[in-house]
Amino acid sequence: MKLVLQTNGLTKKYGNQISVNEVNMNIEKGDIYGLIGKNGAGKTTIMKIVCGLIHQSYGDIKLFESENLEEGRKRIGCIIENPALYPYMTARENLIYYDKLLGITDYSNVDEVLSLVGLKNTGKKKTKAFSLGMKQRLSIAISLLGNPDFLILDEPINGLDPYGIKEIRELLLKLNIENEITILISSHILGELAKLATKYGIINEGVLACEFKAAELDERCKKCISIVVDDSEKAAYILKHNIKSSEFKVFDEGKICVYDCLDIPAQINKELVENGVLVSSIGLGGNDIEGYFIKMMGGNE
Repeated sequence: MKLVLQTNGLTKKYGNQISVNEVNMNIEKGDIYGLIGKNGAGKTTIMKIVCGLIHQSYGDIKLFESENLEEGRKRIGCIIENPALYPYMTARENLIYYDKLLGITDYSNVDEVLSLVGLKNTGKKKTKAFSLGMKQRLSIAISLLGNPDFLILDEPINGLDPYGIKEIRELLLKLNIENEITILISSHILGELAKLATKYGIINEGVLACEFKAAELDERCKKCISIVVDDSEKAAYILKHNIKSSEFKVFDEGKICVYDCLDIPAQINKELVENGVLVSSIGLGGNDIEGYFIKMMGGNE
């Protein structure tokens, strides 16, 4: 699979403070890449560097597998710290204005983009009368004017109500699947991001702590019955032959995680005890998605 963005040792320093610390990020064509981290972790800084709004202190960037960043950035659309929307202009007038800034003289793309983001029928309605969700969709429309292959969105669903979040989610999925646009998105709404992302990068204090695919998140957050016993070998035999569990793992110090049979912890406990296995603890284990992300971001708040 071709890489749309690759960074190697990407670092940004402000004086003695390191905002981004040797980040190696890999985004493949077709990804919806969720960049997750606390405020000040370095998410927006990375996005600004990729878009050319600020320069890295050191480290390398490749866009579309090329070091020609000037050409690569022509294929990027971005929303970083929301673009200005002119309140007394219609959606169409706003897009024509931004077309002019981009040097686009054929405004035929305006109606196409308005239709794509679901704002085609706003007519003469001024932007000041738009809901927050409509304004966010108009911001995304602005980022699409140059027909980008790669979309970079910094907190596009912040402050939206559940209906507005659903609208933006459906729009981004449509852009990704139907228009084949690769997306880099940051968000604090972790449960919502989990409905979108195909890959994740978790950044903590400027360091990319880990990078993994969505399928791996499901595995990392898998629910289980967590058991601690005095004889794990015997317990494993009982789970397999008496309980008929086919999905469990044995860890060090007598810990066993059972991933099926989640609805019969009492039966499991009874079977182990009656067969001479001492159970020192048993209970439901595993991470929920938000809990896992928060743990990886280095905090419990």
